Amino acid sequence: MILSNIYIALLAYLIDKIFGEFPFLKHPIIYIGDIITFFEEKFYKDSVKRGLLLVLFVLSVVSFFVFAIYFYLQLLAPALYIVLSAFLASMFLAHRMLFDAVSEILYATNKKELLSQLVSRDTQNLNESDIYKASIETYAENLNDGVIAPLFYLLLFGLPGIILYKTINTMDSMVGYRNERYEKFGKAAALLDDFVNFIPARITALLIMAVAKQKHLFSFYKNGSLHESPNAGHPITAMALVLGIKLGGNTAYFGVMKEKAFFGKGREEINANDLQTMLQFAKKIDKTIIGFLILLAIIAFILNKGYLS
Repeated sequence: MILSNIYIALLAYLIDKIFGEFPFLKHPIIYIGDIITFFEEKFYKDSVKRGLLLVLFVLSVVSFFVFAIYFYLQLLAPALYIVLSAFLASMFLAHRMLFDAVSEILYATNKKELLSQLVSRDTQNLNESDIYKASIETYAENLNDGVIAPLFYLLLFGLPGIILYKTINTMDSMVGYRNERYEKFGKAAALLDDFVNFIPARITALLIMAVAKQKHLFSFYKNGSLHESPNAGHPITAMALVLGIKLGGNTAYFGVMKEKAFFGKGREEINANDLQTMLQFAKKIDKTIIGFLILLAIIAFILNKGYLS
């Protein structure tokens, strides 16, 4: 079955690259968000246990529908199973959307407004350097959350893997905040998200370093470990090292300034050229991912003697 997962991952990635979002379809993440919102509105309590119930409830509901669809697709002809699975899986990948969103900030006049749709930090008082810095950080971090980690779980566990990963990721993005309302209620979701991103985040950082042909591939690790998240700091640091800049630093969230470490080495002042350089580098990452998936597909084809599993 893992051979089929490779074909599905390659096709799903290409679908996302070519088409991006499908405006005529309500995105599955919205439905997942609705389930999370339903539980929060009906059963919210400032309690770690209630937050754990949220996680169990959401994963149970999503798993019911996901495995029903998954088992139905397996009844189809192998080629049709792969095509339909890839179409569904592509909606849980976001490299095209991420790249386009960050590119738009580079040329837009309403940079703060666009950035506010991508990040949780306060954007009202950001200067241009802060805007470009936040754009680079959000690409690096979401390269993991929206691309590498979903592909990782798709390759290992097929369609259920990618959907359940994005369910966990969505819970964290909605309730995994350290503030008065979510400190306890969102703790289980945040810890689970940390757990499932542990390996993919480090793969993402290594990918960034390898594509840039950095001599010391693991040089991101020490600095990246300074981030309050056990995972986010690694791809951010890797990107900072590749670009020769410093990312991070004190950042305002919900009106409160939070002390954050710096990641990387170099200039603290970030300019449009840095963001442009990162976007060009992102195209190299895109080609590398495609090349890797094609290589895996060729190997899978050979191992399978030309027949779909």
